[in-house]
Amino acid sequence: MSKKKVATFGEQVRELREDANLSLREVAEKIGIDTSLLGKIERSERQPTKEQIKQVAKYFKLDERKMLKEFLSDQIAYKILEEEADLDTLRVAEKKVQYLKTKQ
Repeated sequence: MSKKKVATFGEQVRELREDANLSLREVAEKIGIDTSLLGKIERSERQPTKEQIKQVAKYFKLDERKMLKEFLSDQIAYKILEEEADLDTLRVAEKKVQYLKTKQ
């Protein structure tokens, strides 16, 4: 991607596609999904599956884990907004993640 900025997973996919001067159809075909589905993912109207995220990463030669992290961060951000929570909620969740890791 050309600039380092905060963007949704879909916006990042759109930027990657546009930076490579590729059409929705071309990218959708290469990653094995319908053109309209890719458009919805780019507009954050539809969430991609884990497999679709892996295919996007593979196609654009990006780190799969980083792409999955970007997608997961979208889900967390949307949930925080939906629940009208604050950033303190993230701090509490972080502590719970640390606690749950010790129980595994």
